[in-house]
Amino acid sequence: MQPLVRHTGLVVPLERANIDTDQIIPKQFLKRVERSGFGEFLFFDWRYQDDHTPNPDFVLNYPQYQGASILVAGPNFGCGSSREHAPWALSDYGIRVVISSSFADIFYQNCFKNAMLPLVLNASQVERILKRSQVHPLHLTVDLETLSVYSADDAIRFNFHLTPYQQETLIHGLDDIDRTLSKEQAIAAFEATRA
Repeated sequence: MQPLVRHTGLVVPLERANIDTDQIIPKQFLKRVERSGFGEFLFFDWRYQDDHTPNPDFVLNYPQYQGASILVAGPNFGCGSSREHAPWALSDYGIRVVISSSFADIFYQNCFKNAMLPLVLNASQVERILKRSQVHPLHLTVDLETLSVYSADDAIRFNFHLTPYQQETLIHGLDDIDRTLSKEQAIAAFEATRA
């Protein structure tokens, strides 16, 4: 996985609550098993009209948010089914950080398994970022070492919490296989003692 130590990116505001995984990546696109190629289908039913042309009324299609890598949304982001394709689609689109006041548990854990930060702030902090990013382009820096998120002008500066395990996972770009392989010598020593 690609390490995530410090990330600066453009914020795209998606002011909706209870965004479920079927909206993030609709079920008809779940036929592949590789993690790439899902970005074009992200929020498909919202991003595109019936004739498959971009929906000009959906925020990800607004010119000022092209290239955004930080998504800020309403509470309970990633609810619904537990499909890991949801973080795959966000990541493939270019999103590295999702900010919300709450996440569905399985989606939250799947983000860490896919080098993406699900950043939890309180509702008033999320609202402040939403409102500011809707007025003019907002770039935020997310620092995993200091556990802080801030704008260049310091008008926005918040601290957030991660467990040491979550922090280490992102900073070092570790997935479950990497963690197992880091114990390879201990595993080999144990296996050598078995009959």
